[in-house]
Amino acid sequence: MSRPYAYWDSSALVPLCISQPQTVAAQNLYAKYKIVTWWATQVEIVSGLTRLTRMGGMTQQQFLMSKPFVRNLVSGWLSIHESASIVSSACRLLELHPLRAADALQLAAALEACEHNPLGFALITADQRLADVARPMGFLVELL
Repeated sequence: MSRPYAYWDSSALVPLCISQPQTVAAQNLYAKYKIVTWWATQVEIVSGLTRLTRMGGMTQQQFLMSKPFVRNLVSGWLSIHESASIVSSACRLLELHPLRAADALQLAAALEACEHNPLGFALITADQRLADVARPMGFLVELL
């Protein structure tokens, strides 16, 4: 049986790339769901990993070892590309909810991924604010 797709934001993907407290939960969800995410998630993952390296949360060697894993993840996921409808949807979300710009874009891309029918569509995140907005919209939120 094929795994269903779920929308993954970068906060849920970083723990797949480097050992963190949420890594086991992220690995369990990765075994359950394939990844669909927006086109800029790779940049967000690298940003998170470089930030961890600069703050001492991982070594330069760990960062270098994570890069091939990131490339492998990217090659296997379904990417939602930028579009005027995602920008418009993200702007509406910002007007209605206390989201950061990147979170609004993530949520707009998640809506695009499920063809604006989020009822029961899984959204995987470690971001409580994003989860709090996505859950009442009908997403099945898997919070790390």
